[in-house]
Amino acid sequence: MRQPLNAYKYALTLLITVVIFGIIFYINNVLDAQRIDSVKAVQDQISLDILSSETQFNLLKDASCKNVDMSILSQEINSIAAKLAYLESNNGDKQPSIEVTNLKKYYSLLQIKDFMLMKQLGDKCSSKPISVLYFYGKSSDCPDCEKMAQILTYLRQNYPQLRIYSFDTNLQLSAINTLKSIYGITAGNIPAVVYNDESYVGFRTIDEMKVIIPALKKIDAANASAKTASSTAATGTKAKASSTPPATAAKK
Repeated sequence: MRQPLNAYKYALTLLITVVIFGIIFYINNVLDAQRIDSVKAVQDQISLDILSSETQFNLLKDASCKNVDMSILSQEINSIAAKLAYLESNNGDKQPSIEVTNLKKYYSLLQIKDFMLMKQLGDKCSSKPISVLYFYGKSSDCPDCEKMAQILTYLRQNYPQLRIYSFDTNLQLSAINTLKSIYGITAGNIPAVVYNDESYVGFRTIDEMKVIIPALKKIDAANASAKTASSTAATGTKAKASSTPPATAAKK
């Protein structure tokens, strides 16, 4: 015989389900609010970093060569790049907000200014900075772009003298379009790196990048020589110490 429906049980089950979904919805809202606050804080910090960099540009333009530290702006720009990467990773697959897009555009202009300033300082101070321009696109349209970015990140971390300027070819910015036109970069030939006014299209390994940038091999050779000299000096000191006769004990 069919049992009658227990209205109380169904009502209780519905209530529990509603409460569970309400708790999940509340937690998601709290987490979203925290993420938005975190992103806003990063955006504000990037704005301050950009203002700081603009001030540094003006200071370095008039500085004498002996007071110029070529690594100052590089550190500032790398810091901004890391913060922008954080914003983009938190955005997921969604369309970037207007604020993030504008910050990215400003950062791109900052890189171009740094690139031009380093060239001016190089001419003024008779030193040639090791600068690379990197053009990339969306990973869905450019599967090799992410791998190329990893190679360049490795090089930047291991060669502080290397300055890498990254430009998103999908960013609608006239200055980037001008760079693309100068170096013949199109949507179909990315990833691409530019060194010494020469464009190199496609993925490149670390060894291939060192062929493109001979200065990196010179740095490797200098580091190897310094390491050998240090090792030889340490061995000589150890040998000298072992050949020295022990001191004669004082007679009582």
